[in-house]
Amino acid sequence: MFQGETAITVDDKGRLTIPTSYRDLVVAACANRLVLTYNPFESGCLWVFPHAEWEKVRDQVNALPSVKAVHRALQMKLVGAAAIVEPDSAARILLPASQRAAAGIEKKAVLLGMGNKFELWSEQAHLAKIRQTIGEDEISDDMTDLRL
Repeated sequence: MFQGETAITVDDKGRLTIPTSYRDLVVAACANRLVLTYNPFESGCLWVFPHAEWEKVRDQVNALPSVKAVHRALQMKLVGAAAIVEPDSAARILLPASQRAAAGIEKKAVLLGMGNKFELWSEQAHLAKIRQTIGEDEISDDMTDLRL
């Protein structure tokens, strides 16, 4: 399980180094095969899946009937844009330029461990999202059972 927030620097070639605290987990979860794709629900963010976890998501998304425009959009953003990456000997992965540009990820980014995947946020988008509070009118029925 991935959890935690880490400030990341993207080098001039578009590579990021997987934080030391996650390296063993990444090897165990996916033998160093990761999949990068768009987060279809949040701008400024990419999703990074261990390969085995990605296959489950990919199969679910591809099973949606493509006669609906929203299904095709989800398939395009998740499956069509998916890129398999493997960390090099220095634990760096290359972020595709098109994904970096679309998410606004430049020099500074934030990597969040979100259980079964990572979220890679542009620094600006992450800061804006973190500064947003959850209003009382946004609390779902499922959230009312939480003991925070």
